[in-house]
Amino acid sequence: MRLSALLLLLLAAAPQESAKSGLNVVVLLADDLGYGDLGCTGHPMIKTPNLDRFAASAATFTHGCAAMPVCSPSRAALLTGRNPNRYGIRDWIPPNSGIFLPREELTAARLLKDAGYATAHFGKWHLNSKMDGSEPTPADHGFDTWLATQNNAAPSHRNPVNFLRDGKRVGKLEGYSCGILADEALRWLKEGRDPKKPFFLNVWFHEPHEPIDSPDDLVAQYPLAVKPGQALHHANVANLDRAAGRILAALDELKLAEGTVVLFTSDNGPETLNRYKGSHRSHGSPGPFRGMKLHVTEGGFRVPFLLRWPGRTRPGQTCAEPAVGTDLLPTLCDALGLKPPAGRALDGASLLPALEGKTVARAVPLYWQYDKAISTPWTLALREGPWKLLSNAALDRFELYDLVKDPSETRDLAAEHPERAREMAESLRARHREINVPR
Repeated sequence: MRLSALLLLLLAAAPQESAKSGLNVVVLLADDLGYGDLGCTGHPMIKTPNLDRFAASAATFTHGCAAMPVCSPSRAALLTGRNPNRYGIRDWIPPNSGIFLPREELTAARLLKDAGYATAHFGKWHLNSKMDGSEPTPADHGFDTWLATQNNAAPSHRNPVNFLRDGKRVGKLEGYSCGILADEALRWLKEGRDPKKPFFLNVWFHEPHEPIDSPDDLVAQYPLAVKPGQALHHANVANLDRAAGRILAALDELKLAEGTVVLFTSDNGPETLNRYKGSHRSHGSPGPFRGMKLHVTEGGFRVPFLLRWPGRTRPGQTCAEPAVGTDLLPTLCDALGLKPPAGRALDGASLLPALEGKTVARAVPLYWQYDKAISTPWTLALREGPWKLLSNAALDRFELYDLVKDPSETRDLAAEHPERAREMAESLRARHREINVPR
């Protein structure tokens, strides 16, 4: 083992101080849900009453973003607070590829577990290529218990057969994936956890990732959907809303809501590729934004980002500060008085100032790098305040946008603001060099 890796393992194993607050944490993560796929974000057809109600009780980050425009890297960043290009997760993880979230990466789950939290992960994992124990599972990254799939629910969301519970295959499960996860979360909240401990509940839904399948009663609610599979997709988002609503209602019923911070977001924008013909493909919406999943334009990673934090957020509050998946871990450390992971660079920042209407203090600019992006020729992006710079892989072509005045990225301002474009290009090159140092 390399000395640097050994040092990181020792740091990760060092005992963590107890959290100064007993605040519970729930993360609800959708899969391929576009910014425009909820009623509260403007979809003209999809009915999401539970998440709309949640948004009305929470703070909406109108500039909320995934850390990457594709699944596995985005999920890794959410748990570690670090750009996943740093540790070799650059794209979705194929089965048996040997790619996984390294054991030495310190996750939010591990930090909270070491601070005395009960921890559970239910749903898609997609941070390894094998679930047989030869590569790190959720247990290796801080979760006491887990029910998960390596990637998507198979053969679809209906009656999946590929879940494992704490490393053991469970066989065919009856129902829809999101409902199965809600059942599991409710059982754990009511019976499975130590009630004397605060908890971290991580629910990563499979919906509305392809191949899509949905309950007939919800499909019937979309008779005006005309494209093949559109009603099935809309019902899929509605089914996700139904499952999320059950978890949120359980927090109320168990009188846990006032002591629980809840984040609802998505791992990236809506599906771009037409891999499933006919009824089982996605019809997701990026809302007003340019591009979709696999793009480094805004539609690739601008997502719903709803945060309810009793005592810190106000019902119906909106925050225009950018918020990214990498911000979760630093925010929890800030709020709970925990030391951030030592010996490694964090790319996120605490969002607590944004909840008070202040600017988030970022040590480094926001940076996206997806080498296989189909937003030709753009594979890199940097954001500073309202300004966003797009770059090609060679770092010699650029476009500049003001996302406040032009959220759809329709007008390149590089020629009008050459000095800003030049400065941001230099900043992007510096971030690229620092993040892509060989491990």
